[in-house]
Amino acid sequence: MGETVQDWIYILNPNKDTLDGEPSDKDTVRRLAHKDPERDFWLSRRNRMNPGDRLWFFFTSPESEVAAVADVVDVPYEADPPDPQFPYRVDVTLLPGPTDALYRDPVGRDDLELGQVRSVQKVKPGALAVLLARAGL
Repeated sequence: MGETVQDWIYILNPNKDTLDGEPSDKDTVRRLAHKDPERDFWLSRRNRMNPGDRLWFFFTSPESEVAAVADVVDVPYEADPPDPQFPYRVDVTLLPGPTDALYRDPVGRDDLELGQVRSVQKVKPGALAVLLARAGL
């Protein structure tokens, strides 16, 4: 191992993405962090994620903000059954305490230094300090 932890912004649009048939809003993700934290999330491409990396969940509405975080458990893998839109999955564990902290004090888009918003992208160095502080990590 010995690799550096990478931090990723993962975009969730509660108006079009669902988690087990529920809207993927910050209330649902916070509840899941406490009741069912081990999840798998879809990816449109195989990002170079490794165990120990973090996913910071950016909710696009009603406010554009990061309000949840998870640890990556394993490297991304091909979806089974295949899905042409999201051919890969990644296993994560939602972090209840840090997610609670972000839920209470989310990180807005301006603090994230986001340019074009893609489904998954690396966290900018300037934004990482803000994310870690708000999450209590």
